[in-house]
Amino acid sequence: MPTVQANDIEIYHEEFGDRSDPTLLLVNGLGSQAIAWDPAYCARLVAAGFHVIRYDNRDVGLSTHLGGEPLDVLEAFATVVAGGEIHAPYTLSDMAADGMALLEALGIERAHVAGSSMGGMIVQTMAIEHPERVSSMTSVMSTTGEVGFGMPDPECLHALGSILTPKDTREDSIDSGVALAREIGTATEFDPDHERRRATEAYDRAYDPHGVARQMMAILGSGDRAAGLKELDVPAMVLHGDADRLVDISGGHRTAELVPGAEFRQMDGMGHDLPPAYWDRAVGAITDVASRAG
Repeated sequence: MPTVQANDIEIYHEEFGDRSDPTLLLVNGLGSQAIAWDPAYCARLVAAGFHVIRYDNRDVGLSTHLGGEPLDVLEAFATVVAGGEIHAPYTLSDMAADGMALLEALGIERAHVAGSSMGGMIVQTMAIEHPERVSSMTSVMSTTGEVGFGMPDPECLHALGSILTPKDTREDSIDSGVALAREIGTATEFDPDHERRRATEAYDRAYDPHGVARQMMAILGSGDRAAGLKELDVPAMVLHGDADRLVDISGGHRTAELVPGAEFRQMDGMGHDLPPAYWDRAVGAITDVASRAG
């Protein structure tokens, strides 16, 4: 398996394209595995001139799963919204350091970074804490961590909570994955058969709802990135769908508002996913911001 020892964990990764081209590191969202970046999408990025890396974050897929006691994520969410603090097993800073350590292990000095949802939070953290390693940043359907921006539709929380709770059977788990995709995805592009295949592949590759819960705790326990985002000096692109019910579009607007010189592009009709109908626009946006890196 293509794994490396980086930041004291094993990180599974795959590469597409030619290493002589500029590297683009793709960073996944909550509970999402490397396979969520469709090979056909990666191929479009390669055709646009990138050497593409997709990888499993810690606690999902074939990277290291850290283990530990089950966590009450919904209680932690309520605590954070009320202004309290929680203790998380690790933070988004640790996850950002994983990605940077992966690049170092592969001998790559700098990279363009693009992340969706939690991945957007991670690439923001990469740009803030490792600016010398980041050529450009694209944050997709994400937010700044500030309470009041990018807040979820309450109806989505139940579906999200479902994937954090262990299921009795394989079929129940797959059903919950499909239900979440239906709840938060782009309504006009939802394909139940496709989503069932995706959920089945993800389950069979690595099923660990407690690992997903630990990732959620990292989001909740990391605070906001507002101060750091204001100080960024890196070409930045922000993409967000106006039909996103899991991370409201206000999160994208706020991100672009804080980052000096950031460009915001609204993805009309898109929910909390990136279906093929939007790939060309996403590839174009990543290419455009990368071109500003010089």
